[in-house]
Amino acid sequence: MSHAPMLLVDDDEVFRERLASALRQRGQDVVTAADGEQAVRAAERGKLAAAVVDLRMPGMSGTELVPHLLRLQPELRVVVLTGYGSIASAVEAMRLGAHNYVSKPADADDVLAAVTGEARAPAAAEGGREAPPPTLARAEWEHIQRILGDTGGNVSETARRLGITRRTLQLKLKKYPPRI
Repeated sequence: MSHAPMLLVDDDEVFRERLASALRQRGQDVVTAADGEQAVRAAERGKLAAAVVDLRMPGMSGTELVPHLLRLQPELRVVVLTGYGSIASAVEAMRLGAHNYVSKPADADDVLAAVTGEARAPAAAEGGREAPPPTLARAEWEHIQRILGDTGGNVSETARRLGITRRTLQLKLKKYPPRI
């Protein structure tokens, strides 16, 4: 990677600083930003090697930030971090120009692998076998996230489209995303 710094954008200060510290321990020069506006200012100040952007932030979201960063630095490698496990949202960010995405919780090695494009092999794939298909619970959760994204986060409309009660949907949304 070049000597230009990596930009890390996340509204969670503890996560942002811990990840930045871990990346620095791995030899990366890291600039941090707490929101989209700070990230745009950092991109205007000088060349960046890569940008790691949280998907959901107050103010400018990650999906809104990605095109701004790429207009300022068209060659920038952007990786989206998603704590909500919403594959649909991450795919949308990639459609807007992001190169990769990483689901939280993510460590510095996951982020570096996503930035460089070198996939870390999951344990199941290390033995030469393909990773197992997603579980039914995971497929359901991803479908709910897709519909939720389509409705702009409207829980009542999402529940109506899914044919379940609002309360049932709220209970499903409180759970962590199922493992693949």
